[in-house]
Amino acid sequence: MKNPEILLHYLDALLKESNFTRAAHELYISQPYLTQLIKRIEKQLGATIINRNNLPFTLTEAGLIYYKYLETAISNKQNLTQKLTPYVHPDKEIIRIGILESLGTFLLPELLPNFLTDNTNIKVQLFESFPRKNEAQLLHEQIDCYIGQTPESLNHGLDFYVNGSEKYFVIIPPASPYFKKGKFILDPEEYDIKELLKEPFVVSSANSAIRHQVDGAFQKFHIKPNIILESNSIITATNLAIKGVGLTISAASIIKRMAQTPINLLPLDPQLIEIKYFIAVKHGKKLSHSLSNLITKFQELQIQPIIR
Repeated sequence: MKNPEILLHYLDALLKESNFTRAAHELYISQPYLTQLIKRIEKQLGATIINRNNLPFTLTEAGLIYYKYLETAISNKQNLTQKLTPYVHPDKEIIRIGILESLGTFLLPELLPNFLTDNTNIKVQLFESFPRKNEAQLLHEQIDCYIGQTPESLNHGLDFYVNGSEKYFVIIPPASPYFKKGKFILDPEEYDIKELLKEPFVVSSANSAIRHQVDGAFQKFHIKPNIILESNSIITATNLAIKGVGLTISAASIIKRMAQTPINLLPLDPQLIEIKYFIAVKHGKKLSHSLSNLITKFQELQIQPIIR
C-alpha cells in the first residue's frame, strides 16, 4: 500500500488506540493485516516506527520522520492536483479564494453553494491561511480574491467590498469572579470594560484579524494585557475561555458554535471593536465575469450573526 492518506490514517488510529486489535476494528480491517502492514513498512524503511513496548504507543524518532514524510507527500499531492486543474478541467474557470479557516467555516457555507449552483463552469480552490499571508498571495496573484474581516487594516494595493458586521463579546466563565449566575447576555453597562481588560486573557495569535482589534482595545485604555495563553485558532481560544482558563473577546459567529454552558457575555461597544466582512481583489486587475459574480453574491448575503 502506497497511499499516504490511508497510511497516515492507520498510524493515527494506532497511536490513538495503542492496540492493534482495537485500531483494526476502528479502521474496518483485520488485525493481522494491520500488523503485517506496519512490519512491512518497518522492513522497507529499515527502522522501527512505533514504540510498542510501553503504553500509550508513540512514534520513534524514525517514525516521526516517516510521519512527516507522509504529511509532506499528501501536501505535495494536493498542490500538484491544484496546479494541474486548468489542464485536467480546461472547460472550467478556476477561482482561488484565500480565507482564514475559522472565518471560512462560517462564511463559505453561506456563499458557495448558491454560487456554484448558478455557475456550473466554476471550480473553486481554497487557500486557508492567516490574513497577512492571504494579502501577500493576493498581491502576488497567487489567489484571485481574499475573504476576511476588518478591512481597515488592508494593504492599499487591494480593493475591497464590505458586507455585514457582527458584535464582539467578552466571555466571562463561571470560574471568573465577575460571573453573574442566572444571566447570559449582560447589560453593556454592567461592568467597566477597562476593569475586565485587566483580567487574565486567552487570545488568538498575533497573525489573526481578531487579535489586531483586541490589541487595539487594550491600547485604547493603556492596559498591558495579562495574556496567559495564545492559540492560532480563535475557536480554541473561545473554548478555553468558556472552560475557565481566562476571559477572551470573541464574536457572535464563533460563540454560537460552542456547546451550551453557563457563561456571561458582555457586549462591546461597536465603536471600540466590531467585525466588518469583506471580499478583496488586487487593485487594477481586470475581474473575470465569474469573479464579479462571486463578489455580487457576497454583497447579497445577509451577514449578521446574532446571539439571543
